[in-house]
Amino acid sequence: MAALEEEFTLSAVPLGAGPDGLLGVEQSDKTDQFLVTDSGRTVILYKVSDQKPLGSWSVKQGQIITCPAVCNFQTGEYIVVHDNKVLRLWTNEDVNLDKVFKATLSADVYRVHSIQGTEPLVLFKEGAVRGLEALLAEPQQKIETVISEEEVIKWTKIFMVFRHPVLIFITERHGNYFAYVQMFNSRVLSKYTLLIGQEEKSVIQSFAASVDRKFISLMSLSSDGCIYETLIPIHPSDPENNQNQKVVSSLLLQTVASGNARRGLALAVLDQDHVAVLGPPLPASRECLSIWNTKFQTLQISKELPQGTSGQLWYYGDNLFMLHGKFLSVIPYKCEASSLAGALGKLKNSQDPGAHTMPQFVNWETSQGSGLGSQNSESSKRVLRRRKMEASVQPEVPASKQLLSTIKEDSEKHIEVELRKFLAIKRTPDFHTIIGDIVIGLLGRCKTEPSFYPRNSLMQLVQMHVLSYSLCPGLMEVALERTDVQMLQLCLQQFPDIPEAVTCACLKVFLSVGDSTLQETSINMDSVSDYSDAAHDEKMEAQTEILQNGFNPEEDSCDNCERALKEKPQATVEETASCPVIPKRAALLNAILRSAYSEAFLLPHLKDIPAQHITLFLQYLYFLYLKCSENATMTLPGVHPPTLNQIMDWICLLLDANFTVVVMIPEAKKLLLSLYKFVKSQICICSELNKIEVSFRELQKLNQEKNSRELYSIEVLELF
Repeated sequence: MAALEEEFTLSAVPLGAGPDGLLGVEQSDKTDQFLVTDSGRTVILYKVSDQKPLGSWSVKQGQIITCPAVCNFQTGEYIVVHDNKVLRLWTNEDVNLDKVFKATLSADVYRVHSIQGTEPLVLFKEGAVRGLEALLAEPQQKIETVISEEEVIKWTKIFMVFRHPVLIFITERHGNYFAYVQMFNSRVLSKYTLLIGQEEKSVIQSFAASVDRKFISLMSLSSDGCIYETLIPIHPSDPENNQNQKVVSSLLLQTVASGNARRGLALAVLDQDHVAVLGPPLPASRECLSIWNTKFQTLQISKELPQGTSGQLWYYGDNLFMLHGKFLSVIPYKCEASSLAGALGKLKNSQDPGAHTMPQFVNWETSQGSGLGSQNSESSKRVLRRRKMEASVQPEVPASKQLLSTIKEDSEKHIEVELRKFLAIKRTPDFHTIIGDIVIGLLGRCKTEPSFYPRNSLMQLVQMHVLSYSLCPGLMEVALERTDVQMLQLCLQQFPDIPEAVTCACLKVFLSVGDSTLQETSINMDSVSDYSDAAHDEKMEAQTEILQNGFNPEEDSCDNCERALKEKPQATVEETASCPVIPKRAALLNAILRSAYSEAFLLPHLKDIPAQHITLFLQYLYFLYLKCSENATMTLPGVHPPTLNQIMDWICLLLDANFTVVVMIPEAKKLLLSLYKFVKSQICICSELNKIEVSFRELQKLNQEKNSRELYSIEVLELF
């Protein structure tokens, strides 16, 4: 359970905060005192218990504070940065900031971090980190660039792990998010790409994090109102190759706030099982402060904030700090231990009102197999002691076997968390075999339990680039049964040994699934460029001669076909001017085009595809050919698009397998005539090239006789 106590105002005087609220609230060296930095020129020291300010300092007019003031816990001094590069140090006795110690740095500062047990650390906007003492000794030292030019730091936090500071900061570039973890005991900097588990890219409104001995639990509150969790290893599995590793996020809480918040959303981790969320629960509702239990996925308590907030939230000890209206408010909170033991104790008390027993704290997993209604205290103790003794004498079970045991019984969510922990440890030589066993274990449970489908875990395993079809043949079978087109696309892109029958089955699914279903599905669109441009029709008309590869329709000897094409020339251009399928279906079909196959084994399976789907696929292939012909390189834009040879090979395959069927469909008549015209133009071009080839051979013979001639000569060559 959690509780929010009565709110009180720390300062009844409006602060100098701008439209973006405060820069920060940081703890001083006294547990009851806090430094409040507004987004203008002022730093104020407050004592919460007395609800009054103890001191106030401001920079000069024209200067602006650019990062929150912090306290140096080793010396008791305060530190602030104004105008990005000017660092100031002062104490409680100082009155005027203009007269205190000043150091002008060589690069822009993003944040100064200070935590008990270590010196303050300065994080620069380019990603470099320096200790305060080193900076004060040489303020103009050169600061290296760690992040790329277009990356921007969005959030940062510092922890103490084994008495050593660990700094994490999050950057954003073109809607993609990256995590950097700096360990100061080993000077190791690790970079991770955050793969947020969302169907569409959403803006991350707020970050929060907690830490244990092995992982940083990074929580992100997205603009879709959901909280995602990412486990980032503190110690990289491969220290020598620790750059740009991928970590997958999982959904922790769904729709805890509306993404249409006027001031944004805020998130804070209160303990291992509770988070505080600041934002409106519904689009039309007022802003609220709520506490959620992440373990049981429940809302514990909520408090409405009618005067609105700045979308900022800080917490220290048992107090939450926020701007309510234009005033800094404090809301004390309490969170009890999140455990089912309390519920079990209440159940026992309710059965025997006269007994005054304390709630028993039991392990839920070890209690499931026992009769809870008939248990008594002594039997519980005996069972726990026996299991503890058995565990003490048993050898340590490998992590892979523990995970396989988890797969057999636990929920999809728990399996996903344990899988991410397993993938974060150091890899062994038989890693790919272990991954195959894990996939087989997941698929085995899928077949025995129809409701069980750990999609996120399976996709994460496929993205490890160690699987093949032969290692897990049942994966694509399960995906076909569930029409999981995203999984099928990923397998087609990753597996090099997919049988032709399975490739054809994927093609059937891609062509038959509805457009509305595809629109709601997350699909990799890298191979598809933007096919819609306003000037496309003009380009098509202007390039008619080019698209025909030098073939002039006026010289065509096939009168019947030419007459049919000339009757409605606009219809043909209109037919090929726009893509016949939606972009997401095009991305799926491109995965088919790029897959490996054997023509002899693929042809029999292509005959089983319905004629209308064959026609649609041919129309798309012909459209791709026209797109290739728009540029001199004969290639398609995009990342890993199908090549011209792949497009032509598939046109031939489809016609070889289904020509007698397609020729009977009225809708395919114009397409077949266009393809006929295209093939005829290719034949004419080849014929002309063969004629030129003879002339070039003669020229080559003459060139070989050059040595027998004089230094100067006049030659006349006649080409017929």
